[in-house]
Amino acid sequence: MRITARTIATGIAAAALAACSTTGQTKTESASAAQAFDKNPFPSTYERYPGRPTALVGATVYDGAGNRIENGTVLFRDGEVVAVGDASLSTEGYDRIDGSGKFVTPGIIDIHSHLGDYPTPSVAAHSDGNEATSPTTPEVWAEHSVWPQDPGFSRALANGGVTSLQILPGSANLMGGRSATLKNVPARTVQGMKFPGAPYGFKMACGENPKRVYGNRGRMPSTRMGNFAVNRQTWLDAKAYDGKKRDLGKETLKGVLDGEILVHNHCYRADEMALVMDMAKEMGYQVSAFHHAVESYKIGDLLRENGVCSAIWADWYGFKMEAYDGILENAALLYQAGACVVIHSDDANGIQRLNQEAAKAQAAGLRLGLDIPDAEVIRWITLNAAKAMGIDGMTGSLEPGKMADVVLWNGDPLSVYSRPEKVWIDGALMFDAMDRKRRPVSDFELGQPGEGDVK
Repeated sequence: MRITARTIATGIAAAALAACSTTGQTKTESASAAQAFDKNPFPSTYERYPGRPTALVGATVYDGAGNRIENGTVLFRDGEVVAVGDASLSTEGYDRIDGSGKFVTPGIIDIHSHLGDYPTPSVAAHSDGNEATSPTTPEVWAEHSVWPQDPGFSRALANGGVTSLQILPGSANLMGGRSATLKNVPARTVQGMKFPGAPYGFKMACGENPKRVYGNRGRMPSTRMGNFAVNRQTWLDAKAYDGKKRDLGKETLKGVLDGEILVHNHCYRADEMALVMDMAKEMGYQVSAFHHAVESYKIGDLLRENGVCSAIWADWYGFKMEAYDGILENAALLYQAGACVVIHSDDANGIQRLNQEAAKAQAAGLRLGLDIPDAEVIRWITLNAAKAMGIDGMTGSLEPGKMADVVLWNGDPLSVYSRPEKVWIDGALMFDAMDRKRRPVSDFELGQPGEGDVK
C-alpha cells in the first residue's frame, strides 16, 4: 500500500474530488483543501509473516462478538479466519492443534498505549510521547516517535496476547496529535508495524492536564473554561482553513471534520464529557471514545445515545481530583446502560494483563448483582476496542474473512492463573510458550541478561 506520488493539482480540481480514506491503498487527495496533497506520506509497509492452515479443536471459544462455543473449532488459513463452529467442522487440510481444556479468543486489542513513544528503559532520552510546547499540537503524529525496538511490544504479545494496539500522544495538550494503530509484530520500522487500512486517530485531552501544564506557565488555558475556549477557537480556525497554504495541524483537524480521523478524548468527569459531546456537535465532529472515563457510569445513557465508547480501567482511580469519583462498577453499569465498554491499559505493564483487568471489572459488577456473561466481557478487550479504533471490519472477532488474530489460552482467560499459550497474527504463529525459539527478542535486548525471558 505504498504511496509514492506527490499530487500537484489546481485548487478547483482538488476541491471537486471526493474525499477518500486517509489510510487507503491508493493515492488520495483532499476534498476540502484548495491544494491537493498526499494524505498518506508514511504508508504501512506491513506484510504478514508466513503461516500454515491451522485448526484449533476442542477448546472453549469466545468469538469476541458475544458468543461462546463449547468444544469449538476455529479454522484459519492464508491469514484469515475461515470458519468458527462446533466439532462437526471438517479439519481436512489443516494442522490440528488440540485445545481440550483450553480457551480461544480473538487477539487482544489495547486502544490506549504509549509503547514505543515511552519505551523501556524509561529514561529521558526515550521520552517522546508529549509535545508539551503548545496547548494544541494537531500537527504531530505519534508514529514519528515510535521506537520499534521497545521490548514492551513483545511482552504485550507474550504475556497479554495483544495483537493490535493504538499508540497515542500524551495528554499534556488539548490536542495532542495523531495516533497510530499497529500490528504487534517485530519490524525494522514503524511503517512495518502499521495496521494496513486503519484510520488515524486524534488525541484530545480535557480537564486537569492541559490547564495544569499551561496554567503553570502563566498562559492560557489555566481553567476548564479556558480549555474549551482554546478548543473552540482552534476548531473554528480549522473550519475556515482554505488549504491554499499547507498547514499540517489544520489538515489533521480537517480530517476529523471530514470523518476520516477518529477522536479519542482523554476525559475523566461526566459533566465535562457531556460538554465535549456538545462541543463536538457544535463543530461538526464525532467523538469515538472517551479514555480514562472514570465517571462514565453517571452518563451511560448520553454515551449510548451519542454512540461514544468509554475506554476505562477496572480499578485505577483517585490519583488526582478528576479521577476521585471513580467506582469499580463503572464498566458493569455502562454495560447495563447499553453503552460501549472498552478496557484499556495506558501502561506498559497493564497491557500485559488486560484479560485480568476485564475480569476485575466483571467481578465488581457481579458483587452489585449484575451477572455479565464471560463472552460479553471478552468483547470489552477485543471487538469493542476494534470498533472504537475503526478496524472492527478487519479484526476484533473470530468471523470468516477477518484477520486471523487468535490467542490460545492455557485456561480461562478471565482467570488470574491463565496465560497465552500460542498467539497468531494474521494466521502466523508469533508466540508459542512451549517453544523458546518463538519468543520474540528486539535488537535492543540482544546480549542483555534475561534476553527473551517473558517471565
